[in-house]
Amino acid sequence: MRAKAYLNPYVGGVILGVVLFASFAITHSGLGASGAISRLQAGVMELLTPGHVDRTGYLAAMGGGTRMAVNHSSIFMLLGTFAGGMLSAWFAGRLKPEIFRGPQVGPGQRLALALLGGTIMGFGARMARGCTSGQALSGGATLSAGSWVFMFAVFAGAYALAYFVRRLWN
Repeated sequence: MRAKAYLNPYVGGVILGVVLFASFAITHSGLGASGAISRLQAGVMELLTPGHVDRTGYLAAMGGGTRMAVNHSSIFMLLGTFAGGMLSAWFAGRLKPEIFRGPQVGPGQRLALALLGGTIMGFGARMARGCTSGQALSGGATLSAGSWVFMFAVFAGAYALAYFVRRLWN
């Protein structure tokens, strides 16, 4: 099966804007994934050590007492994003296991670098109190100055780092 052409980015941007607006209208919060990951972590902690969740302020705010950490709209948004991405890839003929890498990088090194980058991004998302989608899309849409500064810093950092890692992809 041949892969279908990608969606026009302008059309995709309009669709993303409509989805973001619907998210604000329906859930009274924007888009984002890191909050749902934190809630999943708190939910696992509730199962394994419920007393710890009640004694830790950060976790208790999500699931302390009688509240369930996973009973939140962000969990359903995360699951829907995953399911929608898988279905979209399947319908477009792009659902297959593969490792994107440059000719200078082996598969093991690429996976190690991806794990390192994901760990750094996860830590940064917690420090920034939101991931790039939450900060840039949702915060930017509400004209939050901090979100705009964050997004410009992300782009500046990416451009600065691109010079050093470009040789790995060429």
